[in-house]
Amino acid sequence: MNSNSVKNKLVRITTVPGSLSGLLSGQLKFMNQYYDVIGISSEGDALNLVEQREGVRTIKVNMTRKLTPGKDLIALWRLVKVLKHENPQIVHTHTPKAGIIGMLASKITGVPHRLHTVAGLPLVEANGIKRIILNQVEKITYACATKVYPNSYGLESIILEHKFTDKKKLKVIGNGSSNGINTNLFNPEAIDDGQIHQVRTEHGLKTSDFIFIYVGRIVKDKGINELVSAFNKLNQKYKHIRLLLVGPKESHLDPVSPETESVIENNPAVISTGWQNDVRPYFKASDALVFPSYREGFPNVVMQAAAMGLPSIVSDINGCNEIIETGINGVIVPPKNDKKLYEAMEGFITEPSKTKEMAQNARKSILEKYDQNYVWNTILKEYKQLNNETV
Repeated sequence: MNSNSVKNKLVRITTVPGSLSGLLSGQLKFMNQYYDVIGISSEGDALNLVEQREGVRTIKVNMTRKLTPGKDLIALWRLVKVLKHENPQIVHTHTPKAGIIGMLASKITGVPHRLHTVAGLPLVEANGIKRIILNQVEKITYACATKVYPNSYGLESIILEHKFTDKKKLKVIGNGSSNGINTNLFNPEAIDDGQIHQVRTEHGLKTSDFIFIYVGRIVKDKGINELVSAFNKLNQKYKHIRLLLVGPKESHLDPVSPETESVIENNPAVISTGWQNDVRPYFKASDALVFPSYREGFPNVVMQAAAMGLPSIVSDINGCNEIIETGINGVIVPPKNDKKLYEAMEGFITEPSKTKEMAQNARKSILEKYDQNYVWNTILKEYKQLNNETV
C-alpha cells in the first residue's frame, strides 16, 4: 500500500475487552500497519490496555455474554450509530454475542465485508429451549455475514452438519487458529532454570517426579472430573506422579463434582495453583499436558504447551484433534472417558522413550503450522483479497 494513500477502515469486535486483548494480542497492532484499525468491545480496563499496547483506537459498546434481549437491542442501536459514523470497509467479529450484534449492525449499515470468526460453539453442550435459541442466533449471525471463518476444520464440519449456513460462505484460514502462537514467547529457551526451581520449590515438586499439567478453568466442561478421577487411580499405582492444575475455579458457572473437589483438596499429589499470569514456567517444569475438554474452538493451551516442548493428551474434539497427532506429538482419547484417559497417562509414564520422542516433535509441529506471523499474514492476505487490494 502506498504510504500516502488513505487506509481502509477495519473494525474488530469482541463481547468483552479481555477477548480483544487476549484472543487478538499483537494482531491488531500488526493489522494497523495496513488498515485504520478500530477495536470495539464492552468497557473495562482491558479496553484501555488494547489502545495502549496495540496502538489502535477503541470504542466502548457494552454487551453482555448472556441472553439479555433489552440490553442487546441497546447495544445494536449503539453499534449501528458507530458504524454509520466510521463507515468501515471490513467488520470482523469474534465471540457469539459480538457476532450477532456486530453482523446485524454491519448488515443494517451496509458494510461491504462482514466477517465472523467461530472459535467454539457453546450450544454443543446446551439443550432444550436454550439450544433452540442458540441455534437461531448462529443462523442469524451467519446469514448477515459475507464470510464465516471457523477456526478449525472440526468446527466447519459441525456448522455444516447443523445446516447453519452454506459451505460457500465458510472458510478455514490457514491451518486454523484465530491468532496463532508467539513461538518466541512460548519457547522453552525463554525460561531459565531459576524460574523452574521457583515453581518446583513453591509446590514441593522433585526432579524425579513425573508431572502432568492442566491449564485452564477448573470446570466440568473442561473434563476435570475425568482428569482428576484418572489421575487419582493412577497415583495409587505410581507414587512419583503429580498433577498441576493451573487456572481459576468457576464453581458458580460449571462446578466440578463433589468427589473431584474432595480429591483436589485431599490428595497432596494434586496441586491447584489458581490463576497464573505467566504459565510458561509451569509448562517448563512439567512433563506432559493433559487437556480432556468436552468442546473447544482452537485451544491456545494445547498450542502453547506444544510450543514449550510438551507432548499432550487431548480429547477427540475439534481443534485438539487437529493440533495433536497420536504417536507424533501426543495422544488423542475419547471425551468424557476416564478409563482411556488413565491408559494414555499410564503410557506416558511407562514408555519414557516414546514420550520423549513425542516431546521432541511437539515444538516443530507448532512452528510449521501455527506460528503467529504465518497466521497474521494469512488473515491479512484474506482481507486484501476481499478488498481486491494488491497482496
